[in-house]
Amino acid sequence: MKKYNIFSYLLVAFALLLTGGSCTDLDEKLYSKIGSDNYYNNKDEVISAILRPYTHARAWIAPTQQNSYWRLNEYAADQIAWTTKGRHGYDGGDWIRLHYHTWHIRESTITNSWNLMYSGMGYCSDAANNIAKRDAAQMGITQQEKDEFVAEMKVLRAYHYLKLMDLFGNIPVVTEVGTPVSPSNMPRAEVFKFIETELLENIDNLPLLSSKNVGRATRAAGYAMLAELYLNAEVWTGSARWDDCIKACDYIMQNKAGSQIGTLGLDSDLITTFSNTNTTSSKENLFVLTYDYQSSPNKCGWNGDFYHFAQKYIYGGLSNGNNGAVVIPSAYDKFADNDLRKSQWMLIGPQFYFDDPTKPVLGTEEYSGQQLTFVNYIYRASEGKTQSTMYDGEENSGARFNKYKPGPSSDPHYWSNDWVLYRLTEINYFKAEALMRKNGGNATQEAVDLINACRIRAFSDADWNSNKYTTSTLTLDELIEERGREFIFEGKRRTDLIRFGKFTSTAWWDHTPTDNKNVEIFPIPYNQLSTNVNLIQNPGYASE
Repeated sequence: MKKYNIFSYLLVAFALLLTGGSCTDLDEKLYSKIGSDNYYNNKDEVISAILRPYTHARAWIAPTQQNSYWRLNEYAADQIAWTTKGRHGYDGGDWIRLHYHTWHIRESTITNSWNLMYSGMGYCSDAANNIAKRDAAQMGITQQEKDEFVAEMKVLRAYHYLKLMDLFGNIPVVTEVGTPVSPSNMPRAEVFKFIETELLENIDNLPLLSSKNVGRATRAAGYAMLAELYLNAEVWTGSARWDDCIKACDYIMQNKAGSQIGTLGLDSDLITTFSNTNTTSSKENLFVLTYDYQSSPNKCGWNGDFYHFAQKYIYGGLSNGNNGAVVIPSAYDKFADNDLRKSQWMLIGPQFYFDDPTKPVLGTEEYSGQQLTFVNYIYRASEGKTQSTMYDGEENSGARFNKYKPGPSSDPHYWSNDWVLYRLTEINYFKAEALMRKNGGNATQEAVDLINACRIRAFSDADWNSNKYTTSTLTLDELIEERGREFIFEGKRRTDLIRFGKFTSTAWWDHTPTDNKNVEIFPIPYNQLSTNVNLIQNPGYASE
């Protein structure tokens, strides 16, 4: 059981229909909502409103089969691709255009990401505003709880805006649902300032992270957001904020923001952080999307993007997938063979039944009746062909996702893995990068120590000495590669490549660099432009 059970409030939360579609398309009429005057009458109703944006966040920030932020940030980058595999996976060319950086303004993935994220922002704003204007006692809560709830919603709203700004750059900032009806874009630097102000004004009113509030925007989550904001400040505003990033990281690392269990610290292995007991076993997770599959019908549905049509036999579980996302060969090759992340976080080679390791799992398409063997190449080997593009995959193409292990269906914690948004490892990497950039791109000993403290988990004792970094081997070019290895599958790669100047200038498997800086942000979706005359399209994109 989760220590703070979000799911007990879920049905009430869904009754609170606050927004429809996109919160920047605010001229439609809603006929089936509970008026806010008839809500917030007791603590359960208040908590339900507070938790609603968290349940909604599952749709846009995790790989749960939605066209969402996660897909844009990974499928447009250099590690993961949804390749066509015979008769499967073309999907109108959606994933091919993301891989080639040839998307357009009517892309469903871009449109849906905008809509989902603005809807989530609307849930935050509506709860914050309604709670702020009401008397605490009449809502059945204390004044301290009221202040904390308002701060929590504003910080969570800032997180939505941080990610919206990352994707779209110049965006509308709306803090009240329905006002204004047709908001204008705000320059990215001004959006940045709004987010920074919201975080700084509210972050210290949040409670410390503890076992009782896992999955909520606590002080640990807020300072992690602040660290990410400052780390990307040079890209997002034109002015570097390395010292501010370091300060936010230090606040967390000095254990001032709390911990979900015990004392905050790095997990000692590669599995615990992402396990199906990570709520109660991980020392390092700072902000997660919580799931408790034993108490609700909800699980993080990564199987849709990642799992093969016969994947349930490999795990001894209940769920197969769409056989979509694979690790591209050039990304897989960047892991050394003795890097334990390569063997523990990815599947490759012949596959066997979970409950009988001598019984091969069989393919269902090109290799029907033959053992399913995941391979580190993408071409039509069954037809004797070697052309390797996004169009040429087979059912076994590419190494596969294995970072989050749900356990077999008999496991008492089956598929209750929380999806990790921030963890202490990333704070180490944030600070190390900021230190290096302050030092002309050169590693300080402190930066090396921060990365090595995390990297050591990826190698055996016998291999460690020859694989640990020194101030001469940890360059910025190496750091972006190491970030790729450490945070693979976590929805961060496009943002990292842009910050390191690699997104439009670097080639990877079946991707020729465009050298077009305009694609570092996505277009404002067509349906938003067509309903709001005050929106201005981002540079380099058509308006219709």
